[in-house]
Amino acid sequence: MTFLETIFERLERVADATVLREIHGGRFVPVTGGELMGMVRRARGFIAARGLRKGDRCALLAPNSIRWVALDLAMIAEGLIVVPLDVRQVPAELISMMKDSTPSLVICDPALAAGIRNAWPAAPDVVAIEEAFAKEEGTPAAPHHADHDAVTIIYTSGTSGEPKGVVLNSGNVTFMLGCTNARLDQLMGERRKPDQVFQYAPFCFAAAWILLLTSLSRNSVLTLSTDLTKLADEMKLAAPNYFVNVPMLLKRVRRKVEESIQKRGGWAAAVFGRAQRAYLQRRGGTISTADSICLALANAIMFPAIRRNIGPNLKALICGSAPLAAETQLFFMMLGIPVLQVYGLTETTAICTMDDPQHIEPGYVGPAVRGIEMIVADSGEILVRGPNVFPGYWQRPAETAKALEGGWFHTGDQGEFNARGNLRITGRLKNLIILNSGHNIAPEPIEQALAACLPEAQQVVLVGNRRSFLAALLTTVAVNGSADGLADGRVQPVLDTVNAGLPHYKQIRAFHIVPETFTAENGLLTTMGKLKRDAIAARYAREIEQLYEKKPA
Repeated sequence: MTFLETIFERLERVADATVLREIHGGRFVPVTGGELMGMVRRARGFIAARGLRKGDRCALLAPNSIRWVALDLAMIAEGLIVVPLDVRQVPAELISMMKDSTPSLVICDPALAAGIRNAWPAAPDVVAIEEAFAKEEGTPAAPHHADHDAVTIIYTSGTSGEPKGVVLNSGNVTFMLGCTNARLDQLMGERRKPDQVFQYAPFCFAAAWILLLTSLSRNSVLTLSTDLTKLADEMKLAAPNYFVNVPMLLKRVRRKVEESIQKRGGWAAAVFGRAQRAYLQRRGGTISTADSICLALANAIMFPAIRRNIGPNLKALICGSAPLAAETQLFFMMLGIPVLQVYGLTETTAICTMDDPQHIEPGYVGPAVRGIEMIVADSGEILVRGPNVFPGYWQRPAETAKALEGGWFHTGDQGEFNARGNLRITGRLKNLIILNSGHNIAPEPIEQALAACLPEAQQVVLVGNRRSFLAALLTTVAVNGSADGLADGRVQPVLDTVNAGLPHYKQIRAFHIVPETFTAENGLLTTMGKLKRDAIAARYAREIEQLYEKKPA
């Protein structure tokens, strides 16, 4: 069975059970399997009435919702290729991606329809998402796809260039859902109750979409966040067993917990701090009796209370999209919440590796999924081959040939496998900083080391390409219009400590504090939290230039 046939079979089987729900005003708005299938049939009738043919593209531009899910399934069932787009992206990028994918139809949030028509006078039909459900339910034919049939074009985030449309086919998705279901079965064990899953990341991203389809294909209830400003409250209400995160969110949760403990002060702060130290010491094989007592006390009293506050039913947090600091992963493991890392790209149907819940190694992203081959080339680049690898980029044959040269997908990431087969990501080839001395430097490990020692910094970005030394941009929370959250006098001692463990050419010789954080809204992060390094360098070109004028090496 294809992934879509599996999902439809499951929805029909649980026609009276809740499978999907939204949160509005602190309340659940649920839909059963039968109700969702009814919505899919109405949407299929709408699509069929418009005369769209198999292989036509349809852009879907709306926030996560039950209607979004029904439309996605309906369009795939009718043989269309879905082009999901992120409502938070800047209009120029959205129009560019729509022009590139040449959709026959654009279905969008009503608030966006007029803007699309104004920005793109030559746009095809643009309809509000509600219109797709106006028809009565029909009896459409059962869907069927060959493995090679394209089902979606997902645009990459464009961290260092123009976004490209990644074509994924039915075979890619069917294979991947088998992998994700197997790993979640391993995490959850045998259970009769449905998995409780929470989702806040937009479905236009491959990892979020794969979680959606996985949830629809298994015994689970997926809860959709509808207000990111109330994310913490909605997460508590959903009380999930697991959900997909980005490192930025986990870092914020960790910081909030630590700040809360420090504000309490006294006995609580002392025990917590000593328990943290004891936990790391025990992992290293040495721990004193006094520290053991503090750790046991924290495990009995403090850590359970913190777990209940984060999520009383959490079996694990799943994390991907960007590098996760080992210190953050260890922090949650100390609390008794495993963090399972996943590594992959849109071109690999979101996933290549997944942590084994029974054998987590902090700092590693797990072993290759069964059925996927992964090797590290002489250059250090990670290469992937398997049923998860995409057939190509939309209308970009030259770039497809380059990406799939030699029968392997060239990820652009650098990494290394350890003796247990777990992968550690060490950098990205496109991010390499090449000094004028000829030294090649992957910035990510140094950025992570500095961020770990400087928790006041929201983000750390190294610069120095074709320069004589490395410099750093540090973001902080602005207070009263200035960068009061992070002082120069605090940064330099930390730099000295980090530099002491680095060879001379990797040492950071200058820094600049930016009194704002990099966000998707200001165009310096992707919506999944990845740094847009080229955009950051362009935005702060004058400040970077001044760093090198002030401090010649």
